This record gives sequence, C-alpha cells and structure tokens, in this order.
Amino acid sequence: MRSHGIYSANAIYSRRAALKIGGLGLTGLWSASQLGRIRSEESQPKFPSRAKSVIFLHQYGGPSHIDTFDMKPNAPDGIRGEFKPISSAIAGVPVCEHLPRWGAQLDRWAQVRSVHHDMKNHNPACYYSLTGKRPPTDDIRLRDTLELYPAYGSTVAKFSKPVAGVPTFVAYPHVLRDGAISPGQHASFLGKQCDPYFFQGDPNSSDFALPELQLPADIDMDRLGRRRDLVKLIDEDRRLLETSAEAKGLDTLQEQALQILSSTGLRDALDLSREDSALRDAYGRTTYGQSCLLARKLVESGVRFVTVYFSQGIGGKGSEGWDTHQENFKDLRERLLPMSDQTVPTLISDLESRGLLQDTLVLWMGEFGRGPQIGDRDGKGRGHWPDCYTVMMAGGGVRGGKIFGQSDAKGAYPAADPVGPEDIAATLYWALGIDPASEVLDTQGRPLTISSGQPIRALFEA
Repeated sequence: MRSHGIYSANAIYSRRAALKIGGLGLTGLWSASQLGRIRSEESQPKFPSRAKSVIFLHQYGGPSHIDTFDMKPNAPDGIRGEFKPISSAIAGVPVCEHLPRWGAQLDRWAQVRSVHHDMKNHNPACYYSLTGKRPPTDDIRLRDTLELYPAYGSTVAKFSKPVAGVPTFVAYPHVLRDGAISPGQHASFLGKQCDPYFFQGDPNSSDFALPELQLPADIDMDRLGRRRDLVKLIDEDRRLLETSAEAKGLDTLQEQALQILSSTGLRDALDLSREDSALRDAYGRTTYGQSCLLARKLVESGVRFVTVYFSQGIGGKGSEGWDTHQENFKDLRERLLPMSDQTVPTLISDLESRGLLQDTLVLWMGEFGRGPQIGDRDGKGRGHWPDCYTVMMAGGGVRGGKIFGQSDAKGAYPAADPVGPEDIAATLYWALGIDPASEVLDTQGRPLTISSGQPIRALFEA
C-alpha cells in the first residue's frame, strides 16, 4: 500500500492539511499525498455505448498464442509444440487440449489473431498494452513520466460520470514490473483523481480486507461531517479553491472519499465472504480465481473499469506470470492453463447467469505472444514475440465466435487484417461509448487524442 502523506504548498495549505480527515487518505485514487492537477477539457461528443463496464484480464509475461487458441498442428515439430488441438463449441475452430472448459465456451468469445507491434521488452510492451500508445523506446528501463499516457481505466474515468459510492477504476492485486515498474498503470497527466483505486491485498487470503475503508474507531459519520465543514470554511476564507489547483484536487478527492465511507457499495463488493462457498470453489481458491470473482462483484456494484493483473512476477519458480522462456510446456500444462481454464470460463458463466455479460466487455490479453520457434534458453521455452499474437474478447456486445485477422502458417506474422494495440484501445473506448478521437490535455495544456487507432467494428457485427 502506498503511504499517506500531507502535501503543504504554503502555510495556509499546511494548516488545511493538518485538518485533513484522520485516516481518510484512501490509497491511490484518494491519497492526499498524490494530488494531481485538475483539468477542464471541454465535454466530448458521446457515442452510443455497447458496454457499461470492462473487466481487463491482463496476462503479464505474454501467453503463447500457438499453444492456446491459434494452434498450428500442421507446422514443423520445432514450432507446433507438444499440445494437441481439441474440438470447441465452434465447428472447425480447435483449442488446446488443456483448455477444455474454455473450448466448450468458445462461442461466447471473439478472437483477434493478428495483433502485432515491435516492442520486445516487457516494460515498453506492457505500457503499450495498458494504454494503446506506442512507447518512445523499446528499453527495459522505461519508467513512468508525465509525458507517457494514462491507463485505459484512467481515461475511462476521465470521460465517465462517477457512480455514487464506488470508484470508476479499480486495479489489483499486483504491481507489474521488470526491474523498474512498468509504466501505464496509473493516470499520468490526467491527474490523480483519475488514478485507479489500487490494492495489493490477496482476495484469496482468509484475512483479506481493506482497512483504509474503515473509519478510525473514534470518528463517526457525524464527526467526519463536521471536520469536512471546517475544512470547507477554511478553504472559502482563504480562497484556496479559486487559486490552488492542488487544493481543488484535494477537495475533489476528499469528497469522493467521504462518499465511499458513507456508502456500503464498495465495502459490500469487496466482501467475498458474502459469496456462496461453492461459487468461490468454482472460480478457484487462488489469487487469480478470487480476483476474478471480485471483478464480477465490482462491476455489479457499478465500477466501470476493473483491471486484474495476472502476475506475481513474470516467470520463474512459483510465479504466476506467462514469461515461459524455460519449460514452456510444463508451465502451461501444470500451472497456467489449468488455472485459466477453471477461472475464466467461470467468470463468463457467472456474468451471464446474472445478466451482466451483455453489458460487460471482458478483455483477455498480454503484452505480446511467444515465439513460434521452440528452444529459447533451456531448449524447451518460447521467447518474446510481439510480431503476432491473439487477443480474446467476450460480452459487451461482442459477437461470440468471431475471428478477426489471421496469422501465417507458423503463427509468426499477420497474414490478414493486422491490428495494433492502438486499435484494441480504440475498440475499448468505442464499445464504452467514448469517441476514440476525444482529446485530453497534457501537463502543458496541449490537446492529445486518447487513441490513434480504429475500432474493430467487425467484432460487434453479425
């Protein structure tokens, strides 16, 4: 969890901060120590929305497209791999033998098999996959700066009307990093009011809780209200709200925090003990399984964008990441595919049974795929491969069973309808009713479009 600090712009502001609500610095979105500049872009034209919410299942490390959904059984031994294709719910469209449940549900999913870019390192590729904007360099040391673009969910928060009692954007339970923290996980120049509500608590833990949502024991809602009124009085007296962008930001963040504390919406959504034990078992008693169950509860409560990061690290023993440079087939067979085949189909079925799937776009993707040629490092792995990989989408108006784009015979390069991360971003925004050509202002007041891509409308058409 990030620490709660007090920002002091001057003596008056310090005095104001000293009256800051005790214990109210909600991590990430509402932390007073992370205030950002409030921007006042003009309202953008609204598009008809196909989805109300997005659940973004980000598979850090890069899943092997060849060993999952875009198998190449007729390719040479050194490419096709150890796994056999099996029939799916879509005639003539096989899946990996270790994804039987997902295969039985494949008619709910659309596939984009021609996604590609040129970033071969995790941090820049991750930034690309989290923002839809090409990074300035393919350097593993790429770090967050205010010149880099915000996360999808932060942009959605910028263009969304908040739902009372819940944040617009929630992300958990890992911080993505390859040495340096991967950029693109926060709001950047949009300001901290568009940051995700982020936490690293494990939803599978028996003591999973978010203490920052609890009032201090000696403060009730009436007392909290009195403190808020006192802060407002000082602000009005000193005219801080008219003269200080930081003070405006603090006022906005505290109001959001007060709404959360006075509502049961988010607290109820985060209470997994309310869920039937059999359903929790169906999702899987893993961090990923319970994180996906939590994602369903969050969109059900009104959260518009949920990002679930699949990754404790990238690769290696005990990791949940997809960076299968070594023992690609063993890792997939024993760990990654069984977990995915249990959790993701359960999420789709759960959303569907509650009438939420039509309004919830589920996106499953990593920052790139894996190389067609087997033999990376230990002779059994597959290396990074941004040149062609597969992205999966379900719900939110997507036509299940659609396959857009095509890879070549080895799964190495797009053979038809190439797609970039920019187009995935544009598709997300378009599906949510946000014009991809909408503009935001950077720290210098310059207008920037939120996406330079084109929506893949074919995924939503009959």
